[in-house]
Amino acid sequence: MGSNLARNLASREGNTVAIYNRSHERTDLLVSEHPEAGFVPSTTIEEFAASLSKPRTAIIMVQAGAGTDAVIDQLAAVFEPGDIIVDGGNALFTDTIRREKALREKNLNFVGAGISGGEEGALKGPSIMPGGSVEAYATLGPILESIAAVVDGVPCVTHVGTDGAGHFVKMIHNGIEYADMQLIAEAYDLLRNVSGHSPAAIAEVFTEWNSGDLESYLIEITAEVLKQVDAKTGKPFVDIVLDQAGSKGTGVWTVQNALDLGVPVGGIAEAVFARAVSSHPDQRAAVQKSIDARPEIAVIGEGTAFEDDVRAALYASKVVAYAQGFDAIIAGAVKYDWNIDKGAIATIWRGGCIIRAQFLNRIVEAYANDPALPTLLVDPYFANAVKEGEAAWRRVVSTAALSGIPVPGFGSALSYYDSLASKRLPAALVQGQRDFFGAHTYQRVDAEGTFHTLWSGDRTEIESAGSSH
Repeated sequence: MGSNLARNLASREGNTVAIYNRSHERTDLLVSEHPEAGFVPSTTIEEFAASLSKPRTAIIMVQAGAGTDAVIDQLAAVFEPGDIIVDGGNALFTDTIRREKALREKNLNFVGAGISGGEEGALKGPSIMPGGSVEAYATLGPILESIAAVVDGVPCVTHVGTDGAGHFVKMIHNGIEYADMQLIAEAYDLLRNVSGHSPAAIAEVFTEWNSGDLESYLIEITAEVLKQVDAKTGKPFVDIVLDQAGSKGTGVWTVQNALDLGVPVGGIAEAVFARAVSSHPDQRAAVQKSIDARPEIAVIGEGTAFEDDVRAALYASKVVAYAQGFDAIIAGAVKYDWNIDKGAIATIWRGGCIIRAQFLNRIVEAYANDPALPTLLVDPYFANAVKEGEAAWRRVVSTAALSGIPVPGFGSALSYYDSLASKRLPAALVQGQRDFFGAHTYQRVDAEGTFHTLWSGDRTEIESAGSSH
């Protein structure tokens, strides 16, 4: 991805790109394979720094963690006040906050930039989410705008906010990506097992969906994967792949940080957990061995009715996943004092990145109409989309439950929606339980204040100065 980003930079008029890698053989290989790029190679970090015009700008593309810190330390030793160091990897945003503070004390600018689009996006135009100072973006912005994807004449890059804001938003992007992929996988599973479709037939369904409101990069590539036939066996490619999905950590980070922020992101969490379940084959085998029979799948057969239901359920669940992701962005901005423009984030996600979709135009419109939306689910367009798909959503989840087909993404999204829509939740009982065993207190619906019942005494109620949370 780093080499493709360098090639992208070099292909833009007026850019000359200096490159350095601790393995000089890799530098030589890149130069020899792409002479058209006109790269300026360096053998040492000192030579690399000397080859850059001032203020120097260096973009790091290395594995997150200790390796990133090592390269930053090397650059900081040879850079001068006002120079800019950009971390384009998938760093944990709290590390970016720490690094930005440390380098600011040395009068160096540090920018954590989330870059989405994979290797192809890096070469042809990614979506870029830079944080850091306004001063740094004044120099860096035009460079990033020159290589970013462009949609409707707008480059898919914006100054997200200070210090770790860019990497935080990229983390949430990846969490939404997890949810989106899981929902699509569940739709495939339902169409295959309930409708009885072959992978090739499902590919046709997804291709059709990609011409409507579900149009997205992930739907597009799903159809391509399902069309693929294994050359060795002649079987559908999807049938020869081991059903164990891994992850690289950003989905986990999203869930962990959402918990810290007190924001429910069940759609993302269930996608992370689904991958975890898939990756425990011994447990799966043990449970399968212990079961005498499974529910009989309610095979509906091929036809448009169930396909339409799955499409509607997929869209409604997708709305929930994005709503939860933006809730996390809003909460993160409040906690870390970032001025994040939610509409701008949706705008730069429309091209280059993995979750690029027609759907994002609707999110741009939603925040343009009301920047203070309490949730995307109350925007008129999305509220109506969920309303229109609600009955189908319930039929799909019910059919899956009766047939023993796991739909953690669809199911959790529907439960989240029902929780928001319910006039009264059983949380009242939970508060009673907490007060009983831990004197955690509660509040009443008919009076101001915080209260505690003397459960182990005469069970009278007393007013308390404590918190019910």
